[in-house]
Amino acid sequence: MNYSKKIYLEFSRLTQYISSLSLLFARLIIAYGFYEPAMMKWNDIHSTSQWFESLNIPFATLGAYIVIGAETLGVIFLVLGFLTRIISIPLIIVMSVAIFTVHIGNGFSVGNNGFEIPLYYMALLMIFATFGAGKFSLDNIIFKNKGY
Repeated sequence: MNYSKKIYLEFSRLTQYISSLSLLFARLIIAYGFYEPAMMKWNDIHSTSQWFESLNIPFATLGAYIVIGAETLGVIFLVLGFLTRIISIPLIIVMSVAIFTVHIGNGFSVGNNGFEIPLYYMALLMIFATFGAGKFSLDNIIFKNKGY
């Protein structure tokens, strides 16, 4: 085996030790990112419903409650690492709807209110749905390392 390959394999082995720490860090960042928008929507559900209506979202009031519920549960569950794979799915849907109803017409750049940030959220949520919450999670405690 050549020297470069040995270094790479050793590096890969060592980084496995921090993979759960990386997942925890990412979960906390995404949870924080959902927190403020969820609280703003909760604090003025009527305006949120009207905004959804202006975006031609059907059943705007129901949709507002569903989005707020998903975001609020998402914050709690992501922080705790509880049912992480499951809560990631409705949050991915929320981000998809946000991209296609609010951001897509503004292009990619966050500076133009584009879809850049929701896309990053979706990518991280897909990682959580695929890899789980990691060792620092309730999922790990409850499910005893079986696909947390």
